[in-house]
Amino acid sequence: MTTPLSDVYAEFDGRPATEEDLRIPAFAGYGHFTAMQVRDRTVRGLALHLDRLDSANRELFGLPLDGERVCELIGHALDGARRYDASVRVHGLMPPGSTEPVPMVTVRGPAPEDRTPRSLMSVPFARSVPHIKRSGEFCQIYYGEQARRAGFDDALLTSPAGMVTEGAITNIGFWDGASVVWPDAPALTGITMALLESGLARAGRPSVRRGVTLDGVGAYRAAFVSNSQGIAPVHRIDDTLFAVDEDLMELLGQVYDGSPRENV
Repeated sequence: MTTPLSDVYAEFDGRPATEEDLRIPAFAGYGHFTAMQVRDRTVRGLALHLDRLDSANRELFGLPLDGERVCELIGHALDGARRYDASVRVHGLMPPGSTEPVPMVTVRGPAPEDRTPRSLMSVPFARSVPHIKRSGEFCQIYYGEQARRAGFDDALLTSPAGMVTEGAITNIGFWDGASVVWPDAPALTGITMALLESGLARAGRPSVRRGVTLDGVGAYRAAFVSNSQGIAPVHRIDDTLFAVDEDLMELLGQVYDGSPRENV
């Protein structure tokens, strides 16, 4: 569902965005971002978000992005939007002709966590430079729309060799009856995925990275997806059906819900 533009509040470097500011992401799309759900002015995995922003900023622009400053900007934008609960994105953008990247923070209403089982349609697409989270990915949107028109909830990206990589806007994990298995393939390491990995390890249930082929997904007992909005089971990939493993989903939910929150 598309969020109406009137429901999005945006700030550029701590001030309300002007029409001229918004031309930068609209027409000069080179940049990066991270997306988070804020509840009562707290965020799960805040340090991971800040590390992602700083790392991407260094790689794209050759400059750091100070975490304390980012937290100040998020708090300022939440104040401006008059929200304690929100969906927040922090973008790193380089205005044309500038030598300094500018952080943009957008705030909109919170996205409710939806653990409804999902269906995924495999598509022959793997993102380039997948470790950088960026907006405006035509193929992800295109294949996601194609999947929905075909009666699926979203797309599952696969490499030319038939390796499962990630969902169009999610990470995907599998359950072999003993371990959570993440596809060992080029993909964005999502913040929720990272929280699950570390949380499972603390709970004595470490997850593993393993190559997963599209032809081999039927060997797994269950599957799930994760992103900034939470975790949801997968009940179908193409024609392969999966039972919803309630014990697995309870474990993942406990691990995710138990991840510490930090103030912004």
